[in-house]
Amino acid sequence: MPDIIINGPAGRLECRYHAAKSPNAPLALLLHPHPQYGGTMNNRIIYTMFQTFAALGFSVLRFNFRGVGRSEGAFDKGEGELCDAAAALDWLQAMNPGTSGIWVGGFSFGAWIAMQLLMRRPEIYSFVAVAPPANMHDFSFLAPCPASGLIIQGEKDEVVPESYVSKLVQKLNSQRGISIDYRIISEASHFFTNQSELVSEHVANYVGRSLETQVG
Repeated sequence: MPDIIINGPAGRLECRYHAAKSPNAPLALLLHPHPQYGGTMNNRIIYTMFQTFAALGFSVLRFNFRGVGRSEGAFDKGEGELCDAAAALDWLQAMNPGTSGIWVGGFSFGAWIAMQLLMRRPEIYSFVAVAPPANMHDFSFLAPCPASGLIIQGEKDEVVPESYVSKLVQKLNSQRGISIDYRIISEASHFFTNQSELVSEHVANYVGRSLETQVG
């Protein structure tokens, strides 16, 4: 898992990259939680998702948003972080021109950024959003949502109440051609303490079935 430094809009971005053996492997870009509340690319959920996508045969990239770790710049309320994510996706695509598909995933703040990136990059095939902060940020930009995907939420989330995420899922599922697989993890808090393996199982199940469908 080599350390990678790529050029971002505000300077260098510190990354971790796993390269799949196949030159046609699908790609996954993973986005971490809020930088001002301790979020980094080494967050347990993001690390777990990284390992899960790698085990499924993906080339995977996770990185620190501007101002986090060795990434240069300063927090920019989401606008700059979206630009960081776009730059990371550009690098990932340049490294893998023969890819069979692109996924984006994020946890909390990272899920909000991931969904915005989804709207701006039509080449993204699907997404995994863990605890999207529907009570803190406006997700009405998903009109229409360009892709189906997986949303995972903790039943006892004390930061993002489940009811807000449920309403978001209902709105997305009402759109033509969109199917959101919504999975609630029983008793889980916002940080999925002692339940990250359950998150991994849900991701592996959903993404694995999707890959089988694509091949079929």
